[in-house]
Amino acid sequence: MTQAVNPASPDECLDVVLRRCGERIMAGRGCDRAEALFEARLLAGFVTGLDTSALMLQGDRPPETGVRDRLESLCARRAAGEPVAYLIGERGFWRYRFRTAPGVLIPRPDTELLVEWALELLPRTTRSRVLDLGTGSGAIALSIAAERPDAEVHAVDSSEVAIRLTARNREFLAEQGAPVTVRLWQGDWLEAVAPASVDLIVSNPPYIAADDPHLAEGDVRHEPVEALVADEEGLADYRRIIIQARPVLRPGGWVLLEHGFEQAQAVSGLLEQAGFDAVDTRRDVAGHPRVTAGRRPD
Repeated sequence: MTQAVNPASPDECLDVVLRRCGERIMAGRGCDRAEALFEARLLAGFVTGLDTSALMLQGDRPPETGVRDRLESLCARRAAGEPVAYLIGERGFWRYRFRTAPGVLIPRPDTELLVEWALELLPRTTRSRVLDLGTGSGAIALSIAAERPDAEVHAVDSSEVAIRLTARNREFLAEQGAPVTVRLWQGDWLEAVAPASVDLIVSNPPYIAADDPHLAEGDVRHEPVEALVADEEGLADYRRIIIQARPVLRPGGWVLLEHGFEQAQAVSGLLEQAGFDAVDTRRDVAGHPRVTAGRRPD
């Protein structure tokens, strides 16, 4: 049943409009009031071009009719479940902002652990070659390249939409004062990569089982299923990547894989079975096992 919305008054101040939008988001999503109002303010900032401080200063003024109507339309779509990142077209990740678009997975804070660990492993004495597999928006590859311009970074994805978005984000980082060089390749994992030519492989592949109830919740309902779901209880793509990674890594090279918090043991086992050593897992900020690494022996 659609929630009834009181008709807006043209002399309502921005704060009143934001409270009403927050209540609509809270009712639609079932989140708490603070989160709902935070999201309403994010959408208001997108519509008006104002930052948080400016929104507060203008809170007692009526917004223009067009601004109010657009804001309320976006809030209604958020209340219906559309991700904020798709509604405003961008998401913060690492130190930067990245364009987002339907059809490509939204970058998430948990994945920053993958970037952090990759930067620790890259030697500063030699020029390293890095591959980001299933790059999506390019957030991982571009963040690594921005921090380590001495590295040769490649981004691979089977989706043409993802490759185009990564190209846009490469330009977007330059606009933010972080010009990067990342080579883009449309393809299937590591099939076209030469043997012993890579120092570091990073990937956040699909890892959700097809029957996982979380697929019916939150933002993932609107994200591309092919970027989320994998066969074999979510492990199919790990098997392919790990099997293909061993021969293309140089001796001493690493593979870093993000996974679900219940998959650390399974991914570790696949790495060890494939002959990787120094297998280790790190936890995200919530304390969940999130990224597992393995090294090709010297």
